[in-house]
Amino acid sequence: MAMKIWDQEYECMSRDELTQLQLERLQATLNRVYKNVAFYRKKFDGINFDPEDLVELDDLEKLPFTCSRDLSDAYPYDFFAVPLREVVRVHSSSGTSKPIVVGYTRQDLKHWSQLVARILTAAGVTADDVVQVTLNYGLLTGGLGLHYGAELVGASVLPTSVGRTERQVTIMQDYRSTALAATPSYALVIADRMDTMGVDAKTLTLRYAMLAGEPWTEAMRAEIEDRLYVKATDNYGLSEIMGPGVAGECLHQAGMHLSEDHFIAEVVDPETGNRLEAGEKGELIITTITKEAFPLIRFRTGDLCSLEYTACECGRTLARMSRVLGRTDQVIIVKGINIIPSRVGDLLEEIHGTRPPCQMVVHREGNLDKITVLVEVSEEIFFDKMREQRSLVEAMREKVAGGIGVTPRIVLVESGSINREEETAPGVVDRRKLSQ
Repeated sequence: MAMKIWDQEYECMSRDELTQLQLERLQATLNRVYKNVAFYRKKFDGINFDPEDLVELDDLEKLPFTCSRDLSDAYPYDFFAVPLREVVRVHSSSGTSKPIVVGYTRQDLKHWSQLVARILTAAGVTADDVVQVTLNYGLLTGGLGLHYGAELVGASVLPTSVGRTERQVTIMQDYRSTALAATPSYALVIADRMDTMGVDAKTLTLRYAMLAGEPWTEAMRAEIEDRLYVKATDNYGLSEIMGPGVAGECLHQAGMHLSEDHFIAEVVDPETGNRLEAGEKGELIITTITKEAFPLIRFRTGDLCSLEYTACECGRTLARMSRVLGRTDQVIIVKGINIIPSRVGDLLEEIHGTRPPCQMVVHREGNLDKITVLVEVSEEIFFDKMREQRSLVEAMREKVAGGIGVTPRIVLVESGSINREEETAPGVVDRRKLSQ
Protein backbone atom coordinates (compact mmCIF):
# COMPACT_ATOMS: atom_id res chain seq x y z
CA MET A 1 0.00 0.00 0.00
CA ALA A 2 1.75 3.17 -1.21
CA MET A 3 1.05 6.07 1.13
CA LYS A 4 2.21 9.66 1.36
CA ILE A 5 4.45 10.75 4.21
CA TRP A 6 4.23 14.40 5.25
CA ASP A 7 7.78 14.84 6.59
CA GLN A 8 9.99 12.17 5.06
CA GLU A 9 13.20 13.47 6.69
CA TYR A 10 12.00 13.08 10.27
CA GLU A 11 9.36 10.38 10.03
CA CYS A 12 11.80 8.00 8.33
CA MET A 13 14.97 8.93 10.23
CA SER A 14 17.36 6.18 11.30
CA ARG A 15 17.38 5.33 14.99
CA ASP A 16 20.97 6.59 15.39
CA GLU A 17 20.15 9.93 13.79
CA LEU A 18 16.99 10.23 15.87
CA THR A 19 18.83 9.47 19.11
CA GLN A 20 21.38 12.21 18.40
CA LEU A 21 18.63 14.70 17.54
CA GLN A 22 16.69 13.83 20.69
CA LEU A 23 19.80 14.26 22.84
CA GLU A 24 20.56 17.72 21.45
CA ARG A 25 16.97 18.89 21.81
CA LEU A 26 16.67 17.41 25.30
CA GLN A 27 19.81 19.18 26.49
CA ALA A 28 18.46 22.51 25.20
CA THR A 29 15.09 21.87 26.88
CA LEU A 30 16.66 21.02 30.25
CA ASN A 31 18.65 24.24 30.17
CA ARG A 32 15.48 26.15 29.30
CA VAL A 33 13.41 24.76 32.17
CA TYR A 34 16.24 25.06 34.71
CA LYS A 35 16.66 28.72 33.85
CA ASN A 36 13.00 29.71 33.50
CA VAL A 37 10.75 27.36 35.53
CA ALA A 38 11.14 27.56 39.32
CA PHE A 39 9.52 24.12 39.79
CA TYR A 40 12.20 22.37 37.74
CA ARG A 41 15.07 24.42 39.13
CA LYS A 42 14.03 23.36 42.65
CA LYS A 43 13.58 19.71 41.58
CA PHE A 44 16.96 19.57 39.84
CA ASP A 45 18.76 21.29 42.71
CA GLY A 46 17.12 18.85 45.11
CA ILE A 47 18.90 15.92 43.43
CA ASN A 48 22.09 17.89 42.64
CA PHE A 49 21.42 17.65 38.90
CA ASP A 50 22.93 20.14 36.48
CA PRO A 51 21.48 20.10 32.93
CA GLU A 52 25.03 19.80 31.65
CA ASP A 53 25.24 16.44 33.46
CA LEU A 54 22.97 14.83 30.87
CA VAL A 55 25.28 13.21 28.30
CA GLU A 56 23.08 10.37 27.01
CA LEU A 57 19.35 9.75 26.73
CA ASP A 58 19.36 7.14 29.49
CA ASP A 59 20.37 9.91 31.92
CA LEU A 60 16.77 11.10 31.67
CA GLU A 61 15.85 8.32 34.13
CA LYS A 62 17.69 10.25 36.85
CA LEU A 63 15.09 13.01 36.73
CA PRO A 64 11.85 13.06 38.74
CA PHE A 65 8.42 12.73 37.16
CA THR A 66 6.04 15.64 36.60
CA CYS A 67 2.38 14.88 37.38
CA SER A 68 -0.96 16.55 36.74
CA ARG A 69 -1.17 17.88 40.30
CA ASP A 70 2.11 19.77 39.79
CA LEU A 71 0.58 21.52 36.77
CA SER A 72 -2.72 22.19 38.52
CA ASP A 73 -0.94 23.62 41.57
CA ALA A 74 0.99 25.98 39.25
CA TYR A 75 -2.25 27.65 38.06
CA PRO A 76 -2.27 29.67 35.95
CA TYR A 77 1.18 30.51 34.55
CA ASP A 78 3.90 29.20 36.88
CA PHE A 79 4.98 26.45 34.45
CA PHE A 80 5.46 28.83 31.53
CA ALA A 81 9.09 28.98 30.37
CA VAL A 82 8.70 32.23 28.43
CA PRO A 83 7.28 35.67 29.34
CA LEU A 84 3.53 35.96 28.81
CA ARG A 85 4.08 38.46 25.99
CA GLU A 86 5.62 35.62 23.93
CA VAL A 87 2.59 33.37 24.47
CA VAL A 88 0.16 33.78 21.57
CA ARG A 89 -2.35 31.04 22.47
CA VAL A 90 -3.62 29.61 25.75
CA HIS A 91 -5.59 26.37 26.18
CA SER A 92 -6.61 24.59 29.37
CA SER A 93 -7.95 21.29 30.63
CA SER A 94 -9.34 20.06 33.94
CA GLY A 95 -6.87 19.66 36.79
CA THR A 96 -7.05 18.25 40.30
CA SER A 97 -7.96 21.50 42.05
CA LYS A 98 -7.49 24.18 39.40
CA PRO A 99 -7.46 23.87 35.60
CA ILE A 100 -4.17 23.09 33.87
CA VAL A 101 -3.25 26.09 31.71
CA VAL A 102 -1.05 25.48 28.67
CA GLY A 103 0.67 28.19 26.59
CA TYR A 104 2.00 28.22 23.03
CA THR A 105 4.49 30.51 21.30
CA ARG A 106 4.29 31.16 17.55
CA GLN A 107 6.91 28.47 17.04
CA ASP A 108 4.93 26.02 19.19
CA LEU A 109 1.85 26.59 17.01
CA LYS A 110 3.89 26.01 13.83
CA HIS A 111 5.19 22.72 15.23
CA TRP A 112 1.68 21.74 16.33
CA SER A 113 0.24 22.27 12.86
CA GLN A 114 3.10 20.30 11.31
CA LEU A 115 2.57 17.34 13.64
CA VAL A 116 -1.18 17.28 13.03
CA ALA A 117 -0.44 17.42 9.29
CA ARG A 118 1.68 14.29 9.79
CA ILE A 119 -1.08 12.26 11.40
CA LEU A 120 -3.70 13.46 8.93
CA THR A 121 -1.46 12.52 6.01
CA ALA A 122 -0.79 9.13 7.60
CA ALA A 123 -4.57 8.65 7.91
CA GLY A 124 -5.02 9.28 4.18
CA VAL A 125 -5.99 12.98 4.14
CA THR A 126 -4.72 15.12 1.23
CA ALA A 127 -5.36 18.59 -0.19
CA ASP A 128 -8.32 17.12 -2.08
CA ASP A 129 -10.24 16.27 1.10
CA VAL A 130 -13.02 18.04 2.98
CA VAL A 131 -12.43 17.50 6.71
CA GLN A 132 -15.39 17.83 9.08
CA VAL A 133 -14.10 18.57 12.60
CA THR A 134 -16.71 17.61 15.20
CA LEU A 135 -14.37 18.13 18.16
CA ASN A 136 -14.75 20.94 20.70
CA TYR A 137 -13.57 24.40 19.66
CA GLY A 138 -12.57 26.34 22.74
CA LEU A 139 -10.13 26.03 25.64
CA LEU A 140 -9.80 22.29 24.97
CA THR A 141 -7.27 21.54 22.24
CA GLY A 142 -9.12 19.09 19.98
CA GLY A 143 -10.96 21.31 17.50
CA LEU A 144 -8.38 24.01 16.81
CA GLY A 145 -5.51 21.50 16.85
CA LEU A 146 -7.05 19.41 14.06
CA HIS A 147 -8.25 22.51 12.24
CA TYR A 148 -4.88 24.16 11.62
CA GLY A 149 -3.18 20.89 10.74
CA ALA A 150 -5.85 20.13 8.14
CA GLU A 151 -5.47 23.62 6.66
CA LEU A 152 -1.71 23.10 6.44
CA VAL A 153 -2.27 19.89 4.48
CA GLY A 154 -4.39 22.01 2.14
CA ALA A 155 -7.70 20.30 2.89
CA SER A 156 -10.98 22.21 3.11
CA VAL A 157 -12.05 22.39 6.76
CA LEU A 158 -15.60 22.36 8.10
CA PRO A 159 -15.39 23.57 11.76
CA THR A 160 -18.76 22.14 12.80
CA SER A 161 -17.62 21.58 16.43
CA VAL A 162 -19.63 19.34 18.77
CA GLY A 163 -23.32 18.49 18.90
CA ARG A 164 -26.35 19.22 16.69
CA THR A 165 -25.97 15.80 15.14
CA GLU A 166 -28.75 16.09 12.56
CA ARG A 167 -27.10 19.25 11.25
CA GLN A 168 -23.75 17.42 11.17
CA VAL A 169 -25.27 14.74 8.94
CA THR A 170 -26.87 17.33 6.65
CA ILE A 171 -23.56 19.18 6.29
CA MET A 172 -21.84 15.87 5.61
CA GLN A 173 -24.29 15.29 2.76
CA ASP A 174 -24.45 18.80 1.30
CA TYR A 175 -20.80 19.83 1.68
CA ARG A 176 -19.54 16.39 0.57
CA SER A 177 -17.28 15.74 3.58
CA THR A 178 -14.62 13.11 2.88
CA ALA A 179 -12.95 12.90 6.31
CA LEU A 180 -14.44 12.99 9.80
CA ALA A 181 -12.57 14.03 12.96
CA ALA A 182 -14.47 12.86 16.03
CA THR A 183 -14.44 10.83 19.20
CA PRO A 184 -15.20 7.15 18.50
CA SER A 185 -18.48 7.30 20.44
CA TYR A 186 -19.62 10.36 18.51
CA ALA A 187 -18.87 8.66 15.19
CA LEU A 188 -21.35 5.99 16.29
CA VAL A 189 -23.85 8.64 17.41
CA ILE A 190 -23.65 10.08 13.88
CA ALA A 191 -24.24 6.61 12.44
CA ASP A 192 -27.29 6.19 14.70
CA ARG A 193 -28.70 9.56 13.65
CA MET A 194 -28.19 8.71 9.98
CA ASP A 195 -30.30 5.60 10.55
CA THR A 196 -33.15 7.61 12.09
CA MET A 197 -32.92 10.18 9.27
CA GLY A 198 -33.01 7.45 6.66
CA VAL A 199 -29.60 8.45 5.26
CA ASP A 200 -27.66 5.64 3.57
CA ALA A 201 -23.94 5.96 4.39
CA LYS A 202 -23.15 4.60 0.93
CA THR A 203 -24.52 7.82 -0.58
CA LEU A 204 -21.99 9.95 1.33
CA THR A 205 -18.49 10.86 0.13
CA LEU A 206 -16.86 9.94 3.48
CA ARG A 207 -13.66 7.91 3.17
CA TYR A 208 -11.71 8.43 6.40
CA ALA A 209 -12.42 8.83 10.12
CA MET A 210 -9.68 10.15 12.43
CA LEU A 211 -10.81 9.19 15.92
CA ALA A 212 -9.42 10.22 19.30
CA GLY A 213 -10.26 11.51 22.76
CA GLU A 214 -11.37 8.33 24.54
CA PRO A 215 -10.50 4.64 24.82
CA TRP A 216 -12.10 2.43 22.18
CA THR A 217 -11.88 -1.12 20.92
CA GLU A 218 -11.26 -2.99 17.70
CA ALA A 219 -14.93 -3.99 17.81
CA MET A 220 -15.90 -0.29 17.80
CA ARG A 221 -13.52 0.34 14.92
CA ALA A 222 -15.11 -2.48 12.92
CA GLU A 223 -18.61 -1.11 13.63
CA ILE A 224 -17.66 2.44 12.63
CA GLU A 225 -16.01 1.26 9.42
CA ASP A 226 -18.96 -0.97 8.59
CA ARG A 227 -21.64 1.64 9.25
CA LEU A 228 -19.94 4.76 7.84
CA TYR A 229 -17.94 3.09 5.03
CA VAL A 230 -14.66 4.68 6.16
CA LYS A 231 -11.14 3.68 7.09
CA ALA A 232 -10.94 4.53 10.81
CA THR A 233 -7.60 5.38 12.43
CA ASP A 234 -6.67 5.84 16.08
CA ASN A 235 -4.96 9.05 17.25
CA TYR A 236 -3.44 10.23 20.51
CA GLY A 237 -2.90 13.62 22.03
CA LEU A 238 -3.24 15.34 25.37
CA SER A 239 -3.56 19.02 26.18
CA GLU A 240 -0.69 19.07 28.67
CA ILE A 241 1.78 17.90 26.02
CA MET A 242 0.35 19.71 22.98
CA GLY A 243 -3.07 18.43 21.96
CA PRO A 244 -3.84 16.21 18.95
CA GLY A 245 -0.82 15.27 16.85
CA VAL A 246 1.35 13.49 19.42
CA ALA A 247 0.77 10.14 17.69
CA GLY A 248 -1.48 8.71 15.00
CA GLU A 249 -2.06 5.55 12.99
CA CYS A 250 -1.36 5.18 9.31
CA LEU A 251 -3.71 3.23 7.05
CA HIS A 252 -1.97 -0.04 8.04
CA GLN A 253 -3.64 0.41 11.46
CA ALA A 254 -0.69 -1.20 13.21
CA GLY A 255 -0.15 1.24 16.08
CA MET A 256 0.16 5.01 16.34
CA HIS A 257 3.34 6.63 14.99
CA LEU A 258 4.73 8.79 17.79
CA SER A 259 6.63 11.95 16.79
CA GLU A 260 9.84 11.14 18.61
CA ASP A 261 11.67 14.11 17.12
CA HIS A 262 9.42 16.28 19.35
CA PHE A 263 8.66 13.94 22.26
CA ILE A 264 10.72 11.37 24.14
CA ALA A 265 8.43 8.55 25.19
CA GLU A 266 9.05 6.04 27.97
CA VAL A 267 6.84 3.28 29.33
CA VAL A 268 7.29 2.62 33.05
CA ASP A 269 5.83 0.38 35.72
CA PRO A 270 3.23 2.73 37.30
CA GLU A 271 3.99 1.36 40.77
CA THR A 272 7.82 1.41 40.77
CA GLY A 273 8.51 3.98 38.06
CA ASN A 274 11.06 1.61 36.50
CA ARG A 275 11.36 1.72 32.72
CA LEU A 276 9.88 -1.23 30.81
CA GLU A 277 11.03 -2.89 27.60
CA ALA A 278 9.45 -2.56 24.16
CA GLY A 279 6.12 -4.39 23.99
CA GLU A 280 5.54 -4.31 27.76
CA LYS A 281 2.40 -2.58 29.04
CA GLY A 282 2.89 0.30 31.42
CA GLU A 283 2.32 4.02 31.97
CA LEU A 284 3.30 6.37 29.15
CA ILE A 285 5.77 9.08 30.20
CA ILE A 286 6.42 11.96 27.79
CA THR A 287 9.17 14.58 27.74
CA THR A 288 8.75 17.46 25.30
CA ILE A 289 11.93 18.49 23.48
CA THR A 290 10.78 21.32 21.18
CA LYS A 291 8.12 23.14 23.25
CA GLU A 292 9.07 26.73 24.08
CA ALA A 293 6.21 28.02 26.25
CA PHE A 294 5.27 24.89 28.17
CA PRO A 295 8.04 22.27 28.18
CA LEU A 296 7.46 19.23 30.39
CA ILE A 297 10.00 16.77 31.75
CA ARG A 298 8.91 13.14 32.27
CA PHE A 299 5.19 13.92 32.43
CA ARG A 300 3.07 11.08 33.78
CA THR A 301 0.20 10.83 31.32
CA GLY A 302 -1.72 8.24 33.36
CA ASP A 303 -2.34 6.33 30.11
CA LEU A 304 -1.43 2.64 29.89
CA CYS A 305 0.06 1.43 26.60
CA SER A 306 3.08 -0.28 25.07
CA LEU A 307 5.66 0.86 22.49
CA GLU A 308 6.98 -0.96 19.42
CA TYR A 309 10.19 0.16 17.68
CA THR A 310 10.29 -1.93 14.52
CA ALA A 311 9.69 -0.04 11.27
CA CYS A 312 6.16 -0.02 9.91
CA GLU A 313 5.21 -1.28 6.45
CA CYS A 314 4.44 2.33 5.51
CA GLY A 315 8.15 3.22 5.76
CA ARG A 316 7.97 5.32 8.93
CA THR A 317 10.63 4.44 11.50
CA LEU A 318 9.17 6.29 14.51
CA ALA A 319 8.08 4.26 17.53
CA ARG A 320 4.53 2.95 17.38
CA MET A 321 2.26 3.31 20.36
CA SER A 322 -0.48 0.80 21.08
CA ARG A 323 -4.02 2.00 21.66
CA VAL A 324 -4.58 3.29 25.20
CA LEU A 325 -5.29 0.20 27.30
CA GLY A 326 -6.54 1.92 30.46
CA ARG A 327 -5.63 4.49 33.10
CA THR A 328 -3.44 4.42 36.21
CA ASP A 329 -5.61 6.93 38.05
CA GLN A 330 -9.29 7.58 38.69
CA VAL A 331 -9.78 9.82 35.66
CA ILE A 332 -13.07 9.11 33.87
CA ILE A 333 -13.28 9.99 30.18
CA VAL A 334 -16.68 11.23 28.99
CA LYS A 335 -17.26 12.72 25.52
CA GLY A 336 -13.51 12.95 25.05
CA ILE A 337 -13.04 15.00 28.25
CA ASN A 338 -10.93 13.80 31.19
CA ILE A 339 -12.86 14.22 34.44
CA ILE A 340 -11.33 13.82 37.88
CA PRO A 341 -14.24 12.62 40.11
CA SER A 342 -13.01 14.46 43.21
CA ARG A 343 -13.29 17.70 41.22
CA VAL A 344 -17.10 17.34 41.29
CA GLY A 345 -17.05 17.42 45.10
CA ASP A 346 -14.70 20.42 45.04
CA LEU A 347 -17.13 22.31 42.79
CA LEU A 348 -20.18 21.50 44.92
CA GLU A 349 -18.31 22.63 48.03
CA GLU A 350 -17.78 26.05 46.44
CA ILE A 351 -21.55 26.68 46.34
CA HIS A 352 -22.33 26.64 50.08
CA GLY A 353 -18.97 26.06 51.71
CA THR A 354 -19.79 22.49 52.73
CA ARG A 355 -18.86 19.36 50.81
CA PRO A 356 -21.93 17.14 50.41
CA PRO A 357 -21.58 13.37 49.90
CA CYS A 358 -21.93 12.85 46.17
CA GLN A 359 -21.48 10.22 43.50
CA MET A 360 -21.01 10.47 39.75
CA VAL A 361 -22.92 7.89 37.69
CA VAL A 362 -21.86 7.50 34.05
CA HIS A 363 -24.03 5.56 31.67
CA ARG A 364 -24.53 5.23 27.93
CA GLU A 365 -27.77 5.91 26.08
CA GLY A 366 -27.32 4.36 22.66
CA ASN A 367 -23.80 5.54 21.82
CA LEU A 368 -23.97 8.74 23.87
CA ASP A 369 -22.41 9.05 27.33
CA LYS A 370 -24.43 10.75 30.08
CA ILE A 371 -23.53 11.85 33.63
CA THR A 372 -25.80 11.96 36.66
CA VAL A 373 -24.49 13.42 39.92
CA LEU A 374 -26.25 12.15 43.05
CA VAL A 375 -26.01 14.68 45.91
CA GLU A 376 -27.07 13.75 49.44
CA VAL A 377 -29.13 16.44 51.14
CA SER A 378 -28.56 17.45 54.76
CA GLU A 379 -29.63 20.20 57.12
CA GLU A 380 -27.05 22.44 55.46
CA ILE A 381 -28.25 21.53 51.97
CA PHE A 382 -31.99 21.03 52.20
CA PHE A 383 -34.99 23.09 51.22
CA ASP A 384 -38.66 22.19 51.72
CA LYS A 385 -39.86 24.61 49.11
CA MET A 386 -39.83 23.12 45.62
CA ARG A 387 -38.83 26.40 43.95
CA GLU A 388 -35.74 26.79 46.13
CA GLN A 389 -34.84 23.16 45.52
CA ARG A 390 -35.02 23.69 41.76
CA SER A 391 -32.84 26.77 42.13
CA LEU A 392 -30.24 24.77 44.10
CA VAL A 393 -30.20 21.97 41.53
CA GLU A 394 -29.75 24.49 38.72
CA ALA A 395 -26.88 26.20 40.56
CA MET A 396 -25.18 22.82 41.10
CA ARG A 397 -25.67 21.81 37.46
CA GLU A 398 -24.18 25.06 36.15
CA LYS A 399 -21.27 24.94 38.61
CA VAL A 400 -20.33 21.34 37.78
CA ALA A 401 -20.79 21.84 34.02
CA GLY A 402 -18.50 24.88 34.11
CA GLY A 403 -15.85 23.00 36.06
CA ILE A 404 -15.69 19.68 34.19
CA GLY A 405 -16.84 20.61 30.69
CA VAL A 406 -19.81 18.21 30.58
CA THR A 407 -23.35 19.15 31.67
CA PRO A 408 -24.65 16.61 34.20
CA ARG A 409 -28.09 15.79 35.56
CA ILE A 410 -28.22 16.62 39.29
CA VAL A 411 -30.37 14.43 41.54
CA LEU A 412 -30.83 15.24 45.23
CA VAL A 413 -31.09 12.09 47.35
CA GLU A 414 -31.68 11.33 51.03
CA SER A 415 -28.78 11.40 53.45
CA GLY A 416 -27.00 8.04 53.64
CA SER A 417 -28.66 6.64 50.51
CA ILE A 418 -25.65 6.60 48.16
CA ASN A 419 -24.52 3.01 47.56
CA ARG A 420 -20.71 2.90 47.69
CA GLU A 421 -20.56 -0.85 47.00
CA GLU A 422 -21.60 -0.20 43.39
CA GLU A 423 -18.66 2.10 42.71
CA THR A 424 -16.16 1.13 40.01
CA ALA A 425 -13.80 3.86 41.26
CA PRO A 426 -13.96 6.16 44.31
CA GLY A 427 -16.98 8.39 43.87
CA VAL A 428 -17.95 6.87 40.50
CA VAL A 429 -20.33 4.25 39.19
CA ASP A 430 -19.33 3.70 35.57
CA ARG A 431 -22.19 1.69 34.12
CA ARG A 432 -20.40 1.60 30.78
CA LYS A 433 -17.84 -0.71 32.39
CA LEU A 434 -20.46 -2.73 34.22
CA SER A 435 -22.24 -3.47 30.92
CA GLN A 436 -19.11 -4.39 28.94
